[in-house]
Amino acid sequence: MQDLLNAWIAIQDFMARGGNVLILIFLVIFVMWTLIIERLMYYRLRFGREAAQVIDAWESRHERRSWHAHQVRTAMLSQARTNLNANVAFIKTLVAVCPLCGLLGTVTGMIEVFDVMSLLGNGNARAMASGVSKATIPTMAGMVGALSGVFASSYVENRSNKLGGRLEDSLTMDH
Repeated sequence: MQDLLNAWIAIQDFMARGGNVLILIFLVIFVMWTLIIERLMYYRLRFGREAAQVIDAWESRHERRSWHAHQVRTAMLSQARTNLNANVAFIKTLVAVCPLCGLLGTVTGMIEVFDVMSLLGNGNARAMASGVSKATIPTMAGMVGALSGVFASSYVENRSNKLGGRLEDSLTMDH
C-alpha cells in the first residue's frame, strides 16, 4: 500500500512540475491508446467472425462472374475495409497532436520563465527553474506519447491492410 501511495505522490509531483498542459497531453495519450487497444481487440475478437460472414455470403451466391457480382463483391469488401479502418485515421491524428501539445507546454513554460525574468531579473536561477521545468516536461511527455503512438498506429494500420487483403483474396470470382 505504501508503494502505491509513493507512486501517487510521484505522479502528483510530476504533474505539478509539468504544469496544466500535462493533463491535456495525458488525456490525448489516454484516448489514443484506448482506440489502439479497441482496434487490436476488434481484429482479434470480432473481425474473424465478420470475415467469415462475408465469405459465407459470397460463397452462397450462385453466380460470381458477372459485372453485378463484381459490384456486390466490391461493396462487401468496402464495408469490411471500412470496419477494419475505423478510428485508424483518428489514432494517427492523435499521434500528431501529442508533440503539438508538448510544444504548447513548452511555450507556456517559457512564458513563465520570461515573467519571472521580468519581475526578478535574470540573476535568479532558482525562480526560473520552475518555468524551465514546465517548458521541458510537457515536451518530453508529448514526444513519448507520439513515439509510442507511431509504432502502435503503424502496427494497427498494417494489420488492417493485411486482414483486408486476406479477405479480398478469399472472395474468388469463379463459377
